[in-house]
Amino acid sequence: MQYRVTNILLVCSLYDSFILEEDGQLYERLYSEHQNLNLVTVPKLVKVSSGRAALDILRSDGHEIDLVITTLNPGDMHARELAESVRRSGNDLPVVLLTYDERGLNQMAARHDLSMFEKVFLWQGDFRILIAIVKFIEDRRNVAHDSATVGVQSIILIEDAVYFYSSYLPIVYGQLLHHSLSLISESVNASQRFLRLRARPKILLYSNFEDAWEAFQTHHSTILGVISDINFPCGGVQDPEAGLRFTSRVKQVNPDIPVLLQSNDEEMREKATQAGASFLHKASPTLLKELQFFMKRYFSFGDFVFTLPDGTEVNRAESLHDFEKKIMDVPDDSIRFHGLRNHFSNWLKARTEFWLAHKFRSRRNESFRDAEEMRQYMLACIREWKRERKRGKVVDFNPEFFDRGSFARIGQGSLGGKARGLGFVVSLLNKFDLSETIPGVDVFVPEAVVVATDCFDQFLDDNELREFALRCDDDSELYDRFLRGRFPDEIQEQLLAFIDKANYPLAVRSSSLLEDSRYLPFAGVYDTVMLANNSEVSEERRQQFMAAIKRVYASTFTVQSKAYFKSTPYRLEEEKMAVIIQKLVGRVHGRRFYPDFAGVMRTYNYYPRHPMKAEDGIASVALGLGESVVGGNQVIQFCPKYPKHSTQFADNADLIRNSQTSFFALTLCEEEGDKGMLSLTRCELEEAQEDGTLHSLASTYSPQNDRLYEGTAREGPRVVTFAPILKSGIFPLPEILQLISDMGEWSMNSPVEIEFAVNLHRGQIHEFGFLQMRPMVAGHELEELDFAEVPESQILIRSGRVLGNAVIDDIHDIVFADPASFERSKSHLAAHEFGLFNAELGKEGRPYVALGLGRWGTADSWLGIPVSWDQVSGVRVFVEVGLKDISVEPSQGSHFFHNLSCFGNGYFTIDHRRDNEWVDWDWLRDQTPHKKRQFTTHLRFEQPLITKMNGQSSEGCICKPAED
Repeated sequence: MQYRVTNILLVCSLYDSFILEEDGQLYERLYSEHQNLNLVTVPKLVKVSSGRAALDILRSDGHEIDLVITTLNPGDMHARELAESVRRSGNDLPVVLLTYDERGLNQMAARHDLSMFEKVFLWQGDFRILIAIVKFIEDRRNVAHDSATVGVQSIILIEDAVYFYSSYLPIVYGQLLHHSLSLISESVNASQRFLRLRARPKILLYSNFEDAWEAFQTHHSTILGVISDINFPCGGVQDPEAGLRFTSRVKQVNPDIPVLLQSNDEEMREKATQAGASFLHKASPTLLKELQFFMKRYFSFGDFVFTLPDGTEVNRAESLHDFEKKIMDVPDDSIRFHGLRNHFSNWLKARTEFWLAHKFRSRRNESFRDAEEMRQYMLACIREWKRERKRGKVVDFNPEFFDRGSFARIGQGSLGGKARGLGFVVSLLNKFDLSETIPGVDVFVPEAVVVATDCFDQFLDDNELREFALRCDDDSELYDRFLRGRFPDEIQEQLLAFIDKANYPLAVRSSSLLEDSRYLPFAGVYDTVMLANNSEVSEERRQQFMAAIKRVYASTFTVQSKAYFKSTPYRLEEEKMAVIIQKLVGRVHGRRFYPDFAGVMRTYNYYPRHPMKAEDGIASVALGLGESVVGGNQVIQFCPKYPKHSTQFADNADLIRNSQTSFFALTLCEEEGDKGMLSLTRCELEEAQEDGTLHSLASTYSPQNDRLYEGTAREGPRVVTFAPILKSGIFPLPEILQLISDMGEWSMNSPVEIEFAVNLHRGQIHEFGFLQMRPMVAGHELEELDFAEVPESQILIRSGRVLGNAVIDDIHDIVFADPASFERSKSHLAAHEFGLFNAELGKEGRPYVALGLGRWGTADSWLGIPVSWDQVSGVRVFVEVGLKDISVEPSQGSHFFHNLSCFGNGYFTIDHRRDNEWVDWDWLRDQTPHKKRQFTTHLRFEQPLITKMNGQSSEGCICKPAED
């Protein structure tokens, strides 16, 4: 291998960098593979958070960068500008684009030439794509030399879809690495593993016929096999049978070369077989497993071994923890033997423990009086490393060191999207001490343990659940099978060690690969289980705890989850579930458990009102648990920059009519069989007054003079206004939200959404629990659209509060609930009818407009239509029409709103009290229904319902179809 990537310049936001380093374990995977290939170098990351900083490094003399990996928007310039700047400098440096946003990538590819990039890849939550990128670059640069000189074999991969090859490459490289490692004898010690045992086959990725065939002709004698799509470009145009013709040519040269063809068209299977190739259907629910099987069939690290100078093995260590224990008893001769040859530091370096490796190697061996002094020095270094490793980082779970503020992991897989965000917040709070900035408030992330995704894989495989779960369509049977499953002994031992130590209520929450990532809208799809965790019977607590984790695992495969996945470009087979086990923020009030208040902060406000700007953000808060906010119930909304400036309600009567009248708490159930379990319960404001939590959040209304007075000292109706906090400042909520919002946006290079919960303590330190932070989608409103020329008579729906920026001209269907027949007490039936229409239209592949009354996706059926996302997954444009007696504000803090904004759906809010907002109900009722149910009606038109949305002015309209 002549060209080696030893220094990678990673150009991305701090958040993206955190994902790769803390969650992805990039170092460990990269170094583990490289130690089997050479003894000389291992890749190192140089991280910057702006394009300008990257160019400065490339111009300097101190860095010899071999590869640049950039995200789509590294901060101060577009990735394309960065790549072009590198090219103009005359540098032959490969620049790779790694993006989350497939939609944005497609838009850019349609307008611009992307040849300035060596290749474009799509981040889909699998950290192995970074390993694949490095190997892809090395293989492309080295194939000519290595094939010609030592006969290194190659696999040709032909795929023009970025999504698919970004999924394939990590799998292919993973299989090759596994094969290489399997050839290493278990008796070989650590130092010998650094020798080159064999040359790994290379992967040659191409996206068109000509490039792939040129590579085959050049390296045909060393081609191990071909994996190819069938439909890809040939001669500059898309050729639906290019893969078949490529196979035919390959077989003419060498009929023994294995070829795997893939297609979305099942009819291609016979043609592939006739061409002498294997076939995979891209829509197969087990596509990745079948791909792995093909590679294993057709394309025929490790312990530290303590030895004596004569080669006799005396012990071996599987991990650093094991190393710490084993080194205490290893003979002095073995310590001297390995120490003199730097075997210890080399092994640590390969496991990415660079600080510890440097400490081991920084003291010369001859400076030790004897082997025992060397042994004690290494043990002292390991103890120091363990202390430093825990500070503000995600650490391996150890019950001896787990305490308040700890954030630990069980397993070695991914943390999942939600836990990544939490881990990133832990690192931020460790870097920026907020105790002096915000005195009197403890801003913290509640202690948590994350069960990583590899534990999920082990659980599925050991209990033979994977294929069953993918095909099961009965949720009851699904949960039953999962609850009967057993965890591997090592994982169960760690889980039980945690629950035996934890003596507080817990939330067992999902954290899948796709949750809470940019452009991956999976908020609220999977289960969260609450545990009181206070049973006096230890075995009972253990069983409830283990069952909670299994329920979260099972929720990955429910009917709802499967329906949800069908509305996304992702495969359920690729989804992996990590689980967050976190201490709940709140206090016990009799049989109720809840925080004083909870909320969601979004740093981009889609519907700002003067003097607010979109960038000032919007916060939604409610008494009790955050279910009121994320569930789309009545809440208080305010801008932290203008906390005293309320534009949410027109007057006191409007405020009283639309304010929070109940709150959510967790109630300890005492029924037989449920003891120790917590259930979500709606409680009345009188109960909060009894608990002493209402006074700091409420005002008292005086009907005699139509005034609201802060607090609850007076007689009169209580109204949740948050006035004691927002106007009198008894708690610095606006200041905290502004500070952490700035931190979040700066570190993620994007608007963010933050979930939090607060415990107020009179005369003591208040607690602000930082529960979640994730990037949110904003800033797509680049082009201002003008529809002022559309006559009012042609407008079906008009709104001054619209989310989206586009002209949509391919919608021919609308499903609506008619206020004339709608009954709020039966809104759940309307939701069911919308689900039926959604399934019917989904089968036909027809996007549609959904016009509903009240709030979409609300948890409170009296506020709107309580649909789940899978019941409206085919909707292109949502319309919310306010109820006559309740003002329905856009539900910016809810999970439903997060999902529709991430998917890029249009979103109209209609208030009948506004002159510039309306729905032409008479016209709708005059049309002939395509299909009608009790509460909902489906209309279909020959001509489209043209939808125009102006993202800059937040205005939009849906036009009546043109007459034939």
